[in-house]
Amino acid sequence: MKRTRAADCPVSVAPMMAWTDRHCRYFLRLISRHVRLYTEMVTSAALLHGDRERLLRYHPAEQPLAIQLGGSEPAQLARCAGYAEQAGFAEVNLNVGCPSDRVQSGRFGACLMLEPERVADCVAAMRAAVSIPVTVKTRIGVDEQDSYEALYRFVAMLAGAGLEALVVHARKAWLQGLSPKQNREIPPLRYDRVYRLKKDFPALTVHINGGIKTLDEVAGHLQQVDGVMIGREAYHNPWLLADVDRRFAGDVYAQPGRHQVALRFMDYAEDELKAGTHLQQMTRHILGLFQGQPGARAWRRHLSEQAHRPGAGTEVIEQALRYVT
Repeated sequence: MKRTRAADCPVSVAPMMAWTDRHCRYFLRLISRHVRLYTEMVTSAALLHGDRERLLRYHPAEQPLAIQLGGSEPAQLARCAGYAEQAGFAEVNLNVGCPSDRVQSGRFGACLMLEPERVADCVAAMRAAVSIPVTVKTRIGVDEQDSYEALYRFVAMLAGAGLEALVVHARKAWLQGLSPKQNREIPPLRYDRVYRLKKDFPALTVHINGGIKTLDEVAGHLQQVDGVMIGREAYHNPWLLADVDRRFAGDVYAQPGRHQVALRFMDYAEDELKAGTHLQQMTRHILGLFQGQPGARAWRRHLSEQAHRPGAGTEVIEQALRYVT
């Protein structure tokens, strides 16, 4: 089966629950044409038994766009991967990194690192079902199973199942005792282990994730691995992505300024308001647009105080722009 390629840009924005929804992704795409975007995690159960049309909905401008799935049953994940391919997604990614109690109770996320055979079966089933790339996002270990040798065995099993690309959050996860937020901060970063994986699996595309905050850091990591996934920094300081296309995708064009991005987002918001979307659902994602600029605090305050009001429209964004003009 011929397999199409995902985006060539080596930089991506991590899937983040309650954050990287379709409004957020549209906004980020206004800043970068090429950065690879991911949906929030969608569970296989939700996709099979819930509102599939809503869960797979996205704006065409969001492409290249990957969907992240959560699940542990190969046949179910294969069906979901098929739905994703039919919907036009460029990649299917399996979550093997989230340590939350809710995710563990569903038997997916980071706890699956303890079941490498099952993960390999999931990868193989999805690969057989679709022609788009199948990838996995994982940690470097869980609990006391955090040696490089254990990580090597895990990745070797996935590579044997035909895995094409691996995104590694360079921290281990504690399945008990730490919150998801603490699991993003307390376990130490071990970039060296991700670098070593790339050396040991040269044919595998390896992306690194965790604690990356500048494009200079991105450039440094790209000396060792194939790609870099940026997480919360891209959300809180989205203008970080403004130079990604020139530096890492070789695309030199007239980059719109922050105000232009805000105005283009207003056009999108107008259409969404007509469709019944509340303004605050959209503006919460653009609070960081002017991070570090004069008037940024007033911009955030006005949006936060006004966008949730009944009947609020795009005039709220227009008014907030006066603080940063």
